[in-house]
Amino acid sequence: MGFSMSGCPCVLIWTALFMSSVVGYRPIVIVHGILDGPKQFKVLENFINQSHPGTNVTTFALYDYVASLKSLWQQVEDFRDAIKSIMQNAEDGVHLICFSQGGLICRGVIATLPMHNVHSLIFLSSPLAGQYGDSSYLRYFFPKYIKSKLYLFCYTKWGQKISVCNYWNDPHQRERYLQSNNYLAPLNGEIEHANLTTWRDSFLRIRTLVMIGGQDDGVITPWQSSIFGFYDDNETVVEMEKQEYYLRDTFGLKTLDSKGAVVKCVVPNVRHTSWHSNLTVYQTCIDKWLT
Repeated sequence: MGFSMSGCPCVLIWTALFMSSVVGYRPIVIVHGILDGPKQFKVLENFINQSHPGTNVTTFALYDYVASLKSLWQQVEDFRDAIKSIMQNAEDGVHLICFSQGGLICRGVIATLPMHNVHSLIFLSSPLAGQYGDSSYLRYFFPKYIKSKLYLFCYTKWGQKISVCNYWNDPHQRERYLQSNNYLAPLNGEIEHANLTTWRDSFLRIRTLVMIGGQDDGVITPWQSSIFGFYDDNETVVEMEKQEYYLRDTFGLKTLDSKGAVVKCVVPNVRHTSWHSNLTVYQTCIDKWLT
């Protein structure tokens, strides 16, 4: 007598279990970096689809390539609207994977979405504490400047219309940075402003904060900025836990860390443009936080 699995109740049970697991994956939004666009993240999307089949993964075609040089507050406005529409249809929340400059865009989005439902916020080699380095990117954008003089442009009204200047953090020009920077300094609570408490409360809604970076990045300078460390005025790196914004808990980082919700994942031998296509990085630092 023949036996057909098609009529077996166990097939229906396994199908239901499989579908429920697929439906259970939270949507993932990827925010690209400077001079990037969606096509640079196809490998990362494939990694996600292989380990979490059926997941809704979105990489927005917003401010791609040269348009990524526009001011970060302008970019935040449009990214916020796009991400909010996904959040509204995600009852169990969303995951954000934010690469390089995209990490700072994500910070602005979260700060200005007080009722967001971000579950895992994953910063993939982002200059979270700022940038102060003579990388190939800097020479491309500002061929007439060297890093020690860039503040002369960045810390002006016109400079703050350029995304790179929104997180240019010259440790030798601290007062000028605090007086002129209209993006990173407010986000970090390094200056007083009317939205400080609201933005802090919004940051604390994050369930898990994952920071990924490494010493061979070659672009983020210092590389420890990807884990909230930065230079002092002697260009000695001060780790996250000794930064003033951490000690004073100005935007909630210390509180989140005290809850065990902050994860650092440091990986050597990864160049800046390879973070989102490196399988080891995905398996070690990203995959587990996408459930």
